[in-house]
Amino acid sequence: MTEIRSRIAARLYLPGTRLPSVRAQAQAMKVSVSTVVEAYDRLSAEGAIAARPGSGFYVVGPVAPLALAHLGPSLDRAIDPLWVSRQSLESDASVLKPGCGWMPPDWLYETGVRRALRALARGPVAELTDYATPLGHPGLRQFLQRRLAGAGIEAGTEQIMLTESGTQAIDLICRFLLEPGDTVLVDDPCYFNFHALLKAHRVRAVGVPYTPTGPDVERFEAAVQEHSPRLYITNSGIHNPTGATLSPVTAHRLLTLADRAGLVIVEDDIWADFEITPAPRLAAFDGLSRVIQIGSFSKTISASLRCGYIAAQAGWIDSLTDLKIATTFGGGRFAAEVVLLALTDSGYRKHMEMVRQRLAEQMRKTITRLDRVGITPWLVPRAGLYLWCQLPEGRDAAVIARSCLKDGVVLAPGNAFSPSLSAGGFLRFNVTQSTDERVFTALVRALA
Repeated sequence: MTEIRSRIAARLYLPGTRLPSVRAQAQAMKVSVSTVVEAYDRLSAEGAIAARPGSGFYVVGPVAPLALAHLGPSLDRAIDPLWVSRQSLESDASVLKPGCGWMPPDWLYETGVRRALRALARGPVAELTDYATPLGHPGLRQFLQRRLAGAGIEAGTEQIMLTESGTQAIDLICRFLLEPGDTVLVDDPCYFNFHALLKAHRVRAVGVPYTPTGPDVERFEAAVQEHSPRLYITNSGIHNPTGATLSPVTAHRLLTLADRAGLVIVEDDIWADFEITPAPRLAAFDGLSRVIQIGSFSKTISASLRCGYIAAQAGWIDSLTDLKIATTFGGGRFAAEVVLLALTDSGYRKHMEMVRQRLAEQMRKTITRLDRVGITPWLVPRAGLYLWCQLPEGRDAAVIARSCLKDGVVLAPGNAFSPSLSAGGFLRFNVTQSTDERVFTALVRALA
């Protein structure tokens, strides 16, 4: 009965769907006929299904509300992307979060935000109270145009649209380009909220193994041929969660395959300001022909300021703007103005230089501490927040995560990032959240 109810909740059995016969259901689920009869009787009593004499049992009632947790295979909560996110977001300050995806407050640009707020408070009232234009704050879009040009990406301001966040940017792109049942390629492993968002769009995510220089090109080509995907979503700069960097050779081969297959690539560039030596950008090689670049400022300035962007070919931006109006109407003028003032503040560049130095130092310290407990990095990243680490042979990251949670430490198990669930022996560590010795004490206890 639980299996049938889950299928109804996941909208796999829609109203009007004829259920398998009692005998066929018993055979498929490897239970007795009497068990299925009892389950069907209970579901009938609940009003979830109804019998039609001589025809069988049918699902009745309205379509079930969308419950993402019921879509796809049932996952251990320790590796469920939605649950991992909730643990990181809901926990109070007493809980340590080496598995979360952001820096502590004192690593962010608080000084610049405060200066921007003071300046904005003295400015025109419209900046505090009015809607933004459909494309978003003109000044911030001009700033982004110059920033993109510095990365070799030529884009007019009419090719840049502001969004409420990087997540909203991907959501709008999915609404624009995908239909339920389409296939999307992602890296394996990849940022775990990609999984949750793609679930919400009722599309199939197929993982391509990620290497130290980018996705495995041969496996990528095989996945394109087998699945005919519509999109590929990736990070080109500092990859999340591995910290790897895309190579120029891999970038060129990917774009050749994408062009041949008519594949659109979404390039998440949220980590650009953390780089010491800039990595290749697919959008620069492609000229925003079939690559869409997105980004936001929550990792460097403030997560409270929800502001991101999409850069794409002008025709697509026009349609995406209509979608933005339909789903959020005007957009945030206030947040965009604060972000622009902070980015153009004279102290921002110096702040990020300090952050990169602190990151390099903390990366070395975290690697040393993890090595003492037998946890080793898959690679040592050139820059960024994350270490993708392998546990000692035979250890399960989900088990370790559950144990550490009892000690008030939230970890990010590898399979939360892996569509194929092939990273059970890995954990992702955020080095900025791994400064407290209690993190490593909990790991020692969990590994004992």
